[in-house]
Amino acid sequence: MATVPGQLIWEIVKKNNSFLVKEFGNGTQSVQFSKEPNNLYNLNSYKHSGLANKKTVTIQPAGKEQSVLLATTKTKKQAKPASLLHKSILKKEFYRMAKTVVNQVADNYYRPDLKKAALARLSAVNRSLKVSKSGVKKKNRQPSRIYGRK
Repeated sequence: MATVPGQLIWEIVKKNNSFLVKEFGNGTQSVQFSKEPNNLYNLNSYKHSGLANKKTVTIQPAGKEQSVLLATTKTKKQAKPASLLHKSILKKEFYRMAKTVVNQVADNYYRPDLKKAALARLSAVNRSLKVSKSGVKKKNRQPSRIYGRK
């Protein structure tokens, strides 16, 4: 089976696909987002597209624990969706997870252009997994300023 080039796939799906979300901003400006899997910034662009690129990166929460799933696509398994992703579960501290992501994405020459996006996504996912501490809020001990008095 012959594989179709990613650029051709992008030209077919860029303006109309089931993952496309169009938002209208100020005036005539409109922003297009994408809900497709393997898209780090959720932008409708060829660079971030999970459909058109053979090499993609996914970072998402894994399970109920405070762990993160890092998944990269295997380029030679494009015709087999069941074994397409290489999954790694990261359970360490944030700086170790960040080092792993950098090693997998940039230092391994996989997709060095997605390094910044992968770290931003890791930071957002890690921040969302943190549980806020419940308890008594501390009062502000700074004296309040009174304006108008001399």
